[in-house]
Amino acid sequence: MTSQSVSTAAGIDAGQRFLDVALAPSGKTFRVPNLASGIATMIARLTAAGVTRVVLEAIGSYAQTAVAALTAAGFQVGIVNPRRIKAFRDAEGRRAKTDRLDAQLIARFALVMTDADRPLPSAEQQTLKALSLRRRQLTEMIAMEKTRLKQTLEPLLIESHRATIAELAVQCERIEAELARRIATDAELVRVSRILTSIPGIGTRIATVLVTDLPELGHRDRKSIASLAGLAPHVSQSGNAPPRAAISGGRPCVRTALYLAALVAVRHNPKLRDDYKAMRDQGKPAKVALIAVARKILVVANGLVKADVVYAPA
Repeated sequence: MTSQSVSTAAGIDAGQRFLDVALAPSGKTFRVPNLASGIATMIARLTAAGVTRVVLEAIGSYAQTAVAALTAAGFQVGIVNPRRIKAFRDAEGRRAKTDRLDAQLIARFALVMTDADRPLPSAEQQTLKALSLRRRQLTEMIAMEKTRLKQTLEPLLIESHRATIAELAVQCERIEAELARRIATDAELVRVSRILTSIPGIGTRIATVLVTDLPELGHRDRKSIASLAGLAPHVSQSGNAPPRAAISGGRPCVRTALYLAALVAVRHNPKLRDDYKAMRDQGKPAKVALIAVARKILVVANGLVKADVVYAPA
């Protein structure tokens, strides 16, 4: 999908019961039920108004059915990070916030931002991402229960924590099995996973996070992919203060996975171990050096996936 300027755009604030829709530049708004009938009405009205681009915030799952229908109807559909919408509101100097006003704000954003429409993940990609998210949630709950278990002395509570951990572990195994099954049936995901797991530091679990939550891997340049993962340093400098670079934004789950990969790599990959040691010898904090290693791993992975070759030690 190519990004280009449009004359009429729409913004949608999606709720559980209703979709609030606004047009730009006219500012007209309307509301429809968040049901199949309401979505059909919305598409008809957008088509009649000459809308080509429709933008929504990437919040929750209430808009999934509408997004699928809009895409099928041929609209340029964009799912935008809520932080960008908030920044746009701040730039306009507005404070009032209602569903209708939010829809108007998103519509104005859609009209002026030529990068507002992006390729949307397929239904299968969304399912894989949801499964990956659930696995992380279960893993976090298991970790919390294990911490509570260590702090408990009452026998009844100890048994309760152990039973909960066992049940969560069973659920986690089921989710992991389903993830593995779905990945195994997709030739492209199998190819990417094979390349990723050939890289020292990236095991099956980290590879799964990358293929489910960073589908752009192998399709972007090194700077863009690092930014998507939240591993690109952004320089901040004002006045006479020295410039300071720090990572920000991106996808936290991907950044965390690559950070864990870096922890393994600096122990088992001689090249990255030397790079890490050199940065530490230069006085860089351990976390800063590990983030740099994580970025190196990502750049290597991106290049290998793009070239369709497995990792080979230098």
